[in-house]
Amino acid sequence: MNSLLDFGIIPIDYTSLRSIYPAHKSLNDKISDLEKQGTIIRLKRGMYVVSPQVSKKHISTELIANHLYGPSYVSMESALRFYGLIPERVFNTVSMTLKRSRSFKNQFGLFSYISCPANYYSIGVSPVVQEDYAFLIATPEKALCDQIVYTPKLQLRSIKLLQTYLEEDIRFDMDAFFKMDISVFEKCAKVSKKKTEITNIIKLLRK
Repeated sequence: MNSLLDFGIIPIDYTSLRSIYPAHKSLNDKISDLEKQGTIIRLKRGMYVVSPQVSKKHISTELIANHLYGPSYVSMESALRFYGLIPERVFNTVSMTLKRSRSFKNQFGLFSYISCPANYYSIGVSPVVQEDYAFLIATPEKALCDQIVYTPKLQLRSIKLLQTYLEEDIRFDMDAFFKMDISVFEKCAKVSKKKTEITNIIKLLRK
């Protein structure tokens, strides 16, 4: 790629910037200048994105989340909100990762990563392809599993408690719930640390 605009909203690292500005003796000085000018925005040390004022494109927090720390996929309330399954606005982009849990904060918000085992991680992950970029996100079913399994101290050990949580606590779209793919929950139940809760989802879907 020959210019910053070629990257659009895709995060760029030091190597990419070096390819754009090969003649600069001090790339760090150039990066500092670009930041001061508002041309690029720092996401974390060594990773940037072209300012939306320059690219004229809307920033995708899901795409940023994939790039900040990986392997990872967007999930929990962030994915549920992306699909329109819960009404509340989300200010923290939450992802699942195979690495240790971490968090990052930048101009675009807080990005949190929750560690999970590989046999659970691989279930129900889907690419979302936009015009000029793509990112990984949990399917609606997996996002709900992650929400229940990895919300601290959340215990839904009866179908009644589960239904109350869905309908009242997170105001889940229940019409969409009863259309969900039960096979994803069955796979998650086999390897999840909250088997009872996921099994209750299956039972509620079968009512």
